[in-house]
Amino acid sequence: MGLDDRKLAVLRAIVEDYVATQEPVGSRALVERHQLGVSPATVRNDMAVLEEEGYIRQPHTSAGRVPTDRGYRLFVDRLSRVKPLSPAERRAIERFLLGAVDLDDVVHRTVRLLAQLTRQVAVVQYPSLARSSVRHLELVPISTTRLMLVMIADTGRVEQRLVELPAPIPADDVTDLRRLLNEKLGGTRLSETPPLVQALVEEASPQLRPAMTTLSTVLLETLVERHEERLALAGTANLTRGGLLDFQGSLRPILEALEEEVVLLKLIGEAEPSTTRVLIGDENEVDNLRAASVVSTGYGPGTTIVGGLGVLGPTRMDYPGTIATVRAVARYVGELLAQN
Repeated sequence: MGLDDRKLAVLRAIVEDYVATQEPVGSRALVERHQLGVSPATVRNDMAVLEEEGYIRQPHTSAGRVPTDRGYRLFVDRLSRVKPLSPAERRAIERFLLGAVDLDDVVHRTVRLLAQLTRQVAVVQYPSLARSSVRHLELVPISTTRLMLVMIADTGRVEQRLVELPAPIPADDVTDLRRLLNEKLGGTRLSETPPLVQALVEEASPQLRPAMTTLSTVLLETLVERHEERLALAGTANLTRGGLLDFQGSLRPILEALEEEVVLLKLIGEAEPSTTRVLIGDENEVDNLRAASVVSTGYGPGTTIVGGLGVLGPTRMDYPGTIATVRAVARYVGELLAQN
């Protein structure tokens, strides 16, 4: 059965009131707070239909109603309007992020900012090596048989590894190795480098081949094959702000899920370009998060997505405000990476 405009207006009012007050919503309060243009009796009838259709429910302890996951989903898809951020909020985001000195600082500022603005748990994935390109490779001699290999990705991510060479190597050879590496791999997506790394060994002069063979092994093992994904988390204490009905009375499952990086990466690391994903309650595949909602999106320079970010909180969430904030922060981080 389709819902008419009046019942949709009642559902929107219930969601907005419950998110704001944390109290189950009754028909009298709806008539008093919202210009619905109908009597309390009509609102009660509409609420009965909404309850029958599974959009709201009655907690045992109250005469009022609260939205269900299905009600929130309809609200997010059809009834909510994304709240535009105020100029002051936009300036605050920009100022806070522009002060960052390196990639680690960008990620930590971003996760703190998201947690503060949304008052939820914030999660930010470091730019994924799998989605990054090589900006520059540096070889720093430590001794005649030891080099530090430093890879700088286009996202600002820096990886470094010690390389033990099979024999002493002169400084001129180090310069030649550095040049060959950058000529071959500079600007290349990391996921596309394995055949190029192999070709480097075959194309190297006999004099450089032993050192290049060792370097190529380190490159393949550490920078290409082992995609270590890292996350930053902030705002866990925000989970305790809600009422008794949030998280079905227990925070423990949520806290256990937050300790699993694989779970968090699945939630925020699969974002598509230019889309904001909202998972509500039972839509989460992870059992421990069935009482939570997750709002996430991808970020990166231009149209390239290099990582995900988002927030997790109760299903009783300010979805319009949260969606706007997550989108805005992702856009600013992307612009910052593009400038770098």
